[in-house]
Amino acid sequence: MTNSPALLLTIVQSILPILVTLGFGYFAAYRKDFDAQQAGVLTRLVMLYALPLELLVSILSTPRGQVLAAGPVAALILLAMVGGYGLIFAILRGLLKRRLGEAALIAMTITGPSVPFIGIPVLGQIFGPASSVPISIASLAMNLVQLPITLILMGHDRGSNHRVGNDSEARNDFRELFGHLIHSCREPVVWVPMMALVLVSAGAFLPQFLKGSLQLLGRTTGGAALFASGVVLFTRQVKFSPLVGVIVSVRNVVIPGIIYALARLWHLPLPALQESVLTMAIPSASINVILAMRYHVLEREIASVLFFGTLSSIFTMAFFIWLTGA
Repeated sequence: MTNSPALLLTIVQSILPILVTLGFGYFAAYRKDFDAQQAGVLTRLVMLYALPLELLVSILSTPRGQVLAAGPVAALILLAMVGGYGLIFAILRGLLKRRLGEAALIAMTITGPSVPFIGIPVLGQIFGPASSVPISIASLAMNLVQLPITLILMGHDRGSNHRVGNDSEARNDFRELFGHLIHSCREPVVWVPMMALVLVSAGAFLPQFLKGSLQLLGRTTGGAALFASGVVLFTRQVKFSPLVGVIVSVRNVVIPGIIYALARLWHLPLPALQESVLTMAIPSASINVILAMRYHVLEREIASVLFFGTLSSIFTMAFFIWLTGA
């Protein structure tokens, strides 16, 4: 290929900053400059302010026609994240007889890409402002579907609620689900991109003098989030195991491979194929480590997935960048 050096340079420029920033976070924790609690403060800054501002600016900077034409991308991402979650959970519970909480956490770990942390620096560099659309779709799928369901199932497995009778249990389940959904909708990372999508669909745009003001904090999203993830990784003793290897392989290779095959089968336009495949090629989200620590379920394994999945993503994402021609 005549453009092989340029392609290699693009891949390195897109993915290497992830590992470097994670490494700085890991080194900072090793030097005891930051601990897990302080990393949680950085994560809170990202999720409440930096990421919503980044998504707001990016979406309102995306042409209206591009947003309205995002249906195929949304369909593939939702199929992978919501449909894949249900399928993997059913396999883990029905065939492999995993505990309820373990099955839910593994399903979310496999089907939930780290779009807020890794998607911003990687997809943003490849697709520019257009990357905000798949990032927003994946963020909404995680916060409105995957996270509430996982919290409920892990709460059940923990035995935090004692229920009597099927009718009472069903009512409590519904109230719990509804409560998690309401809580999720109040999070800025959920309602801000939804508002921005509505505004840009109606023809609104962001004045130039406001764009720079909002981006000043928004641009810290990728770096701060990855740095915090590096700190968290140091606090857990990661170890490779067959379970970790399977989860990383399915997350980083199998799921984006299936999305690529479906996109080719449905003859989707090249931009839609690239955006959906590379969004689902992003490694597992660090929120899973937080859930594992909160409920004391597979803590070491999920932290190991984050470490080895992110480390191997420099090769797996490079492959899918090459495969899709992004």
